[in-house]
Amino acid sequence: MRSALPVIALLLLFAGGLAAQPAAWKAEWPRTDFDRRSVELSEIVSGGPPKDGIPAIDAPRFRPAGEVELDGREPVITVAIGNAVRAYPLQILIWHEIVNDTLGGRPIAVTFCPLCNTGIVFDRRLGDRVLDFGTTGKLRNSDLVMYDRQTESWWQQFTGRAIVGELTGSELTMLPSRLESFARFLARHPDGEVLVPADPRLRRYGTNPYAGYDRAARPFLYGGPLPEEIAPLQRVVRVGAEAWSLALVREKGRIEAGDLVITWEPGQASALDSATIREGIDVGNVLVQRRRADGGLADVVYSVDFAFAFRAFYPDAPLHTR
Repeated sequence: MRSALPVIALLLLFAGGLAAQPAAWKAEWPRTDFDRRSVELSEIVSGGPPKDGIPAIDAPRFRPAGEVELDGREPVITVAIGNAVRAYPLQILIWHEIVNDTLGGRPIAVTFCPLCNTGIVFDRRLGDRVLDFGTTGKLRNSDLVMYDRQTESWWQQFTGRAIVGELTGSELTMLPSRLESFARFLARHPDGEVLVPADPRLRRYGTNPYAGYDRAARPFLYGGPLPEEIAPLQRVVRVGAEAWSLALVREKGRIEAGDLVITWEPGQASALDSATIREGIDVGNVLVQRRRADGGLADVVYSVDFAFAFRAFYPDAPLHTR
């Protein structure tokens, strides 16, 4: 196991420990109503970077899938709305965490929190507003805290709920998406589009700044309780407030739970293992679908998270390990 995570070590130097700094935050965020919140500010910590220090992508660029040179094992988040289909490589999201996009006429936010391995796609509409999102540089339970640029309310990426500010208590709609290998996406949608960097020189795309994080003993900047039934950085497949360990899904190959069908196939590299993403260990491809009344299957919202994050947000929810 690697004992050092260079980027995380640097972030710790900037973070100044686990203590929250609400007074400083109020000066940095004059538009945010800190008196309106659903969590204690002490639960939120600095992750190191300042506001927008991890820059969201607001004008995404795409190329036809057949023209993109991407290793077949590389992980991508894929979204289909109507006939519009796009893939968002984690080698880009790991450096930006949020993509504000419009797909099939619907405003969406594609998000990825490397520290929780959580990829979720949201509808950016809230009532008659269309929101767009940036990164606060803050974490809660080691998970990305986003903000909307319209009200500068803070949002928990893991749950899609506003936790600080004017919109506290509001909840974004999660949209079905898949975390899969690029090869699987290309086979299903050879005419789909793939997110590409606006400037390939901006970041070391294709590399993992959190090398070895899969094998870390503890999550970064997390002081809460750890799950007892599973190692904290083992992956779990989450559907709503219920989860199955990835090891169990991999062992079974197929799990049917009520009307849910969860399957696993090999062929996807971990984004958080090797320094080069395409060389990461094979964590496989998970797909979660629900049986329709006509007997067919439809994609549902799911995510593949680290176990500690699932337990932090759902302390009493079922986690199936056998």
